[in-house]
Amino acid sequence: MMNKQNLLLSRSYANIRYAIVNLRFIIVSLFLSIFMLFGCSSNQDQAELNISTLNSDTESSNKSDLIMLAKIDSHYQKWKHTPYRYGGDTLKGSDCSGLVKNFFLTKMSKNIPRTTVEQAKLGQKVTNPQAGDLVFFKTGRGRNGLHVGIYYAEGKFLHASTSKGVIYSNLNESYWKKHYWMTRRIDS
Repeated sequence: MMNKQNLLLSRSYANIRYAIVNLRFIIVSLFLSIFMLFGCSSNQDQAELNISTLNSDTESSNKSDLIMLAKIDSHYQKWKHTPYRYGGDTLKGSDCSGLVKNFFLTKMSKNIPRTTVEQAKLGQKVTNPQAGDLVFFKTGRGRNGLHVGIYYAEGKFLHASTSKGVIYSNLNESYWKKHYWMTRRIDS
């Protein structure tokens, strides 16, 4: 019995010594890391100034992107249970161009044309979509065979699906990839 207790005690002491050695190693490593990090940065203030100068232009565009994302998501939250209805532009039923027209009127204070054909003539054609850009597709469905949505981010866009109503879809889905036509940016 005594041998078991002695064995357990010696293992406990060994574990404690091992923990102390590890703790010393961690403390020394942390101290050296802090010294290296701060000891070698004599021009730190200048570096911070240059970084903030470089970021000032992108900061305002990031802020406007966040505002646009919030506007699109707010529109989605209001319209997400809206079914598809050809020619519709209300919460009781909407088609793709009606959803887009309503977004620009209520969120951007812009009155844009009602039809996809006319919306496809607005703004400038772009290759890298940003939040708020219009994405167009040649689906072959409907009277003019066109479909439109509002680009959100990371390939997602908001639109009125004929089968699911107002939803987010992804440009990388095979159907949308196959039918993608162009992206247009309407100046704000």
